[in-house]
Amino acid sequence: MARYSSKPVAVERPATEIAGKFADFSVLEGALEAMPEAERAKVGEISFDRDVITITTPQVGAIRLRAVERTPEAVVLEAEGAPVAMKLEIAFKPLAATRTEVTGSVDVDIPVMLKPLVGPAMQKAADQFGEIFARLV
Repeated sequence: MARYSSKPVAVERPATEIAGKFADFSVLEGALEAMPEAERAKVGEISFDRDVITITTPQVGAIRLRAVERTPEAVVLEAEGAPVAMKLEIAFKPLAATRTEVTGSVDVDIPVMLKPLVGPAMQKAADQFGEIFARLV
């Protein structure tokens, strides 16, 4: 598996509070709706329920990201309906009592020969995931 990680984003909230928001993804719906329209458009079609985030794209269709692990340090999601095996991790690293670093990582099973072609797109996706999740909290 290849791993692509976003740039860390600092959020002015305690890590425990952020991890708590990811205990039930449906609470993120309100944060998504509160985003300015220009930012919301960048996110694309996304929906939340308690344990699943569904992202719909014209290229791939609906990909469901199901929570398989939730700890105070990270949330790990596995893709269902993706063309390749994929995991997404959102890590929370406390920087101070009320400041947390959020990093998104994508682990994807792509053949070595396709890595140069797919790698840049996967890095872009990891960066976008990190930014989106930092904004949602």
